[in-house]
Amino acid sequence: MSRYELHIISTGLQNVKEFCEIASLIQKDVDYFHIREKALNTRQLIEMIELLKEMRVPLSKVIINDRVDLAYMKKAAGIQLPYHGAPVSLVRKSFPDLKIGSSIHSLEDLKVAEGGGADFVLYGHIFETNSKPGKKPRGINQLKEITSYSSVPVIAIGGIKPSNISEVLGAGANGIAVMSGILLAEDPIISIKEYRQQLKRGVD
Repeated sequence: MSRYELHIISTGLQNVKEFCEIASLIQKDVDYFHIREKALNTRQLIEMIELLKEMRVPLSKVIINDRVDLAYMKKAAGIQLPYHGAPVSLVRKSFPDLKIGSSIHSLEDLKVAEGGGADFVLYGHIFETNSKPGKKPRGINQLKEITSYSSVPVIAIGGIKPSNISEVLGAGANGIAVMSGILLAEDPIISIKEYRQQLKRGVD
């Protein structure tokens, strides 16, 4: 693994089996898998986590979006708290051993996340992306502002491709999060190798 982290976030566009199969094939090149499946109920999410484990994806690499209870019960690595989610400080106090990520959109959000004890923040979207149609990206300059003030790792998300990774890392990001660029690629294995290669190269 390079010193820059690669997070894979589920798209919600694949069935559970397909996602888990891809995850099992690429897990050696991934730091964390985020399970963000708003359409699945609790039982289905539990089955998804169990299937990942069966397919030899280490739960130490699995982060559950918004569901602290599932992350705790299934002994996953941690929790990703969305913008509208539970306060970081409350989760940190109640679940001190969980790795906690917080999705942020501003410097004010960053300060709250840091003060509450977040282990990292997810910031974006950096570039135009199909998952945020019509919404203006925050861009490299705002990413630089966030990373310059942050005392915790900043993981950049949104429209990140191998061709712009160097720019993102140059803005101070500690890693990237990718959804469709890998999971919906024609060949996810080739795609993740390209992303990982650029992460290893770092800043040009």
